[in-house]
Amino acid sequence: MSSRYRNYWVYSIGVGVALAIILAIVAATKPDNIHTFVLIFAGWAIGWVSGTIARYVYPPPRKWTGPKTLPE
Repeated sequence: MSSRYRNYWVYSIGVGVALAIILAIVAATKPDNIHTFVLIFAGWAIGWVSGTIARYVYPPPRKWTGPKTLPE
């Protein structure tokens, strides 16, 4: 797999497409269960939004370069 497809946005789009397909299947087979599925999707969406905010607000950690030495 190419490394350009390994990022947060591609994952998010993939999960969204998968959930849309599952919603279509649920709507076609068991329309009375759509409410439950929409609640599950809403939970995923809330988690995705909070993760996206955290990725933009908090900076990534600095790389660990080894033990610090004291000046002599």
